[in-house]
Parts: sequence; structure tokens; C-alpha cells
Amino acid sequence: MEYWTKHSKARPSLERWMKMTRGSQWKNFTEVRRTFGSADRAKVYSGRMVVIFNISGNDYRLITAIHYNVEKAYILCFLTQAEYSKNAWRDEL
Repeated sequence: MEYWTKHSKARPSLERWMKMTRGSQWKNFTEVRRTFGSADRAKVYSGRMVVIFNISGNDYRLITAIHYNVEKAYILCFLTQAEYSKNAWRDEL
């Protein structure tokens, strides 16, 4: 995954996220929160909801689109906390 090449500190957390996500069968956001208590949702420019995961504590954010009907999570972007705080990503998705 290119994210952990650029941000090697995030690799263990990203690997953990991938392992836990692959084994999940979430039907809704409440079930996501049972697995990842710090997960959050946000509406983006397109009007769609994304799910945001904290990676490496609060150092990074992984923004995803979760399609509960097919049990898939798609990575939309990976940001440092500083990049995430600027909120530009909301207008790009």
C-alpha cells in the first residue's frame, strides 16, 4: 500500500485496519463503531457519507466509502492530521 511507504509510522495501524476490515460483515455504521470506536462519519461535497478512521492514534485519517450491501470498504484518501484539519478533502470527494 503506497500510504505506508510514504508514512512508515502508519504501517502497523494500517495493517491492523486492513485485517479487521477484511473480516468484517458490517451492515451499518453502528456495527463499524463496534469494531472501531473512534470511527466517524461526514458528508462530503458530493452529498455522500464517508467513514473516517483514526490511524496511528490521531496522526493520520483514513477516509473510506463503505458499501454495506456488498460488504466492501473503499479507501478514498489517506491524510495526515494537518491535511485532514484543512477540510479541503470534503470538497474533493
